[in-house]
This record gives sequence, structure tokens and C-alpha cells, in this order.
Amino acid sequence: MDENGAEQRLDNFLFRHLKGVPKTHVYRIIRSGEVRLNKGRASADTKLTIGDVLRLPPVRVATPSLVPSLDTALIPTRNFQILFEDEAFIAIDKPAGLAVHGGSGVQFGVIEQLRQSRPNDRFLELVHRLDRETSGVLLIAKKRSALRHLQDQFRNRETGKTYLSLVKGAWPLRLKVIDQALRKYLLPDGERRVSVVDENHPDAMRSITLVQRLAHWQPCLHLQQGVSLLAVTIKTGRTHQIRVHLAHAGHVIAGDDKYGDFEWNRQLIKQGHKRMFLHAWKLKLLHPVTQISMVLEAEPSSELKAMLPEEFRTHFYDC
Repeated sequence: MDENGAEQRLDNFLFRHLKGVPKTHVYRIIRSGEVRLNKGRASADTKLTIGDVLRLPPVRVATPSLVPSLDTALIPTRNFQILFEDEAFIAIDKPAGLAVHGGSGVQFGVIEQLRQSRPNDRFLELVHRLDRETSGVLLIAKKRSALRHLQDQFRNRETGKTYLSLVKGAWPLRLKVIDQALRKYLLPDGERRVSVVDENHPDAMRSITLVQRLAHWQPCLHLQQGVSLLAVTIKTGRTHQIRVHLAHAGHVIAGDDKYGDFEWNRQLIKQGHKRMFLHAWKLKLLHPVTQISMVLEAEPSSELKAMLPEEFRTHFYDC
């Protein structure tokens, strides 16, 4: 592995070098262990470094003339709301319902659309991820050096990520820290899920979530315990961490179709609320070049505000 591949995720490296190979196939050979990194298995999000030895199974790569151009044929351009931009990175407000990248049955995501709409930007790479149904602050690096510095901050837990979430029930004011290990597993159909496990479980990953209750109210008689608006800060960035921790505490997120209350979700849909109420609200970080402290903020969308009483739609901005 030379410096051109260093600091890239394994999946992104393979996408660039296996032209014409479907992304679903790339993820399949990674998951099956056919891709070997330094003689061992590796996950799709493994970061490559200089000197790594990568071994691939036989893969048929179509000739360029036979490969339809996905960029021009299938990926529409899209303008995202820009929260901040300079020569080092971009911060956008990712809309809900859009994956951050293609793969696993998704043809394209934010990064592919951003590259398509910015042909003059030679380097655009995701700094971190958000769930498909989660909206809010998302960072994209415009330089490899910026990518490395920003990802180091995430890896070393030097960033502060705060989300807004609406949950079922009255969140206990005394419950401010959730320190429970999580593990990832696959359902029989291959869908990824996460559960709380004992810290001694062989697959346990320590996961820490801080919770502040911003408001509580009772929208209807059916919900006798009402609902709570939370500011949730994660100290570890595990897959589905907030969704699983809050659900395990007995307070599922409104609209969560994996870990939520499905009957409540159906009632919300009838009322016109069709998305999960989880929004990446604020992100604290150091600028990768100037090292100046920054706080990036994405205002909740009108569809999220519509789920709140009038008196609660603006007060949380002071938190």
C-alpha cells in the first residue's frame, strides 16, 4: 500500500480500484473474509496505512467501454445546505432518508451526489457517518490532511456530538449517563442490528451516552407518560448507539423502525410524521488547519419542529 491508498477506508479503496464491480459484490467479499489485509480479515471501515498488504479474490472487472458511467447515468446532482466551508472541509446538513454513501443495495448517497455536483473538487471524502434516517451535521474533507486530522479527533473522542431526539415517556431527570456495552450482529436476512450486552461479552464494545431532558409534555391521552425531548451527547460513536441505548432504557425514539414502538410509529404516520426523530444537532471540533475551536449547528427541519408543541420549538437553542 502506497501513500495514495493510505488513510482510506477499505471499501472506498476497493470501489476506486475495482471499476465496474457492483458495490454489493465488494461488500460481499469483504464480509465473507475473501479480502485479506495483512493476512487477516478486515471490515469495510478499516483504515489502510502505508505498507499494508492487500489480497483480493479473483474479480471480473469489466472493460471501461462496457461499464456504464454510474456518475453520469444514475447519480443525480444535489445541492445540500452548507453549514460551513473553507479549503479544508465542508459541513452540510444531511437530510433524513439519504445514505451517506452507496453500498449494500444503495446505489448512491451523499458523497456520490456531492462529487457529481462538484466536478472541480478533486478530493471529497466522508469524515464520519450518520444513519440513513438521521439528519444533521455531516463533515466532508476536501484535503487528505484535513481528513486525517478530523478523523483523528473522532477516533480520540476529542469531538462533541450532540443530537436532538424525541422519545416515548417521561425521561428520568436523574438518568444522565448510559454506560452500557453494545455488540453488532446480523439477522438471518443479513440486516445489521445492535444490542446491549454484558461488558464481559466477547463482542462487547464500551459505549457511553450522555442524556439531558430538555422538555416533557403529554400530546394525547393515549400516551399516558407523554413524550420527552432530549439532547443526547455520545462519547463513543457506535453503530445505532443512541437508538439502542434509549430503547434499552425504556424510551424508544419516535419513528424508529428498528428498535422503536411500531404501533406508536403507525399512529405518528397517520398524523403526518413519517421520519425518525433523531437529528445531529451540534458538533464541536478543532479546525484541522488552524486548530481553532468550532461549534457547527444544524437547525431541525420543519418536519421535526412540527412534532413539538409551539412553546418547545425554539427554547432548546439556548442549551
